[in-house]
Amino acid sequence: MDDSSTQIAYDPERVPSQFVEKLTRDPSLRSGWRIVMQDITLQLQKMFKDRLKIDEPLLKHLNFRIGGPAKWFVEVSTIEELQHALKIAKDADVPTFVLGGGSNTLGADVGFDGLVVKLAMREFSINGTTVRAEAGVITAALARATANVGLSGFAWAVSLPGTIGGAVRGNAGCFGGEMRDSISKVEVLRDGKIIELSKEDLHFGYRESSIKNSNDIVLSVTLELEIGDALELKDQLVESLEKRKGSQPLYAGSAGCIFKNFEFTQDAQVDQLRQQIAIPESMMQNKRISAGWIIDQLGLKGTRIGDASISEEHGNFIINHGNATASDVKALIDLVKSDALTKFGIQLIEEVQYLK
Repeated sequence: MDDSSTQIAYDPERVPSQFVEKLTRDPSLRSGWRIVMQDITLQLQKMFKDRLKIDEPLLKHLNFRIGGPAKWFVEVSTIEELQHALKIAKDADVPTFVLGGGSNTLGADVGFDGLVVKLAMREFSINGTTVRAEAGVITAALARATANVGLSGFAWAVSLPGTIGGAVRGNAGCFGGEMRDSISKVEVLRDGKIIELSKEDLHFGYRESSIKNSNDIVLSVTLELEIGDALELKDQLVESLEKRKGSQPLYAGSAGCIFKNFEFTQDAQVDQLRQQIAIPESMMQNKRISAGWIIDQLGLKGTRIGDASISEEHGNFIINHGNATASDVKALIDLVKSDALTKFGIQLIEEVQYLK
């Protein structure tokens, strides 16, 4: 091992934020900080060898193609590796972020002062109508595999970006389908222990689950599907992909939908909007107004800040034209939220998660 890889000098720009104040106040602690940092690096190197990346650019792992360096970055292919990596970070009081496919995540320009763990557990099995997939399985690939063997109920997910673990966490959905429609159980890692959760335990809501509001990490997902016609299902795959191609900006970096659609329980909640614009009857009946439609009504499609812009094709997408920063994207998000609240009385909530 090259000793130079573990020699770390004191530099406030490289020190995890939770240590900066202590080290600035008491310089005598800096030698101790170096030891802690080197020890973390050595422990991670011992297990992951060349899979450990130091100061790894997050933009390489996020669909938005935005994000500064993660101080430590590893891919884990087993539950044991995940447990070990998280324990190393916890023992050193280092923040962690568990990453799936990177499809719904905006990385900070300054990066992440901690350990990013990317789930690379990608095995799945199909037994009759039961499908079990590890959290790192690509959702679209699983949808295609189930359709190819004639299982119905999951073909809609071929147009979902990202991994199955992330899809469960946010109850992802599109074109009339949602993850909760076919899930029977989920395994999660909770405080280092493997826990099995039933569908009822997950408390699914619109783009919500109990996992999203906890520190649980999805390890595997079990789906219960139905027997279908393989040829018809393959046609559904093509149809879903064509719909996505025709309505979403696939030519540039993006995180998918930025905002959740606006849900309401009482018509009075949308009175300010209805006084200005006729809301489509289908949205009123479903008590859910498309965020993309709202952004379109605000006249914000095409609005550009820096190298990021609100898509002309779909108002709920922000795209990176090549050199956008997280600050550019956040400025657009803040603009949309401010205009929606001021002009229509609607509070939009982000669907995208921040890695910072």
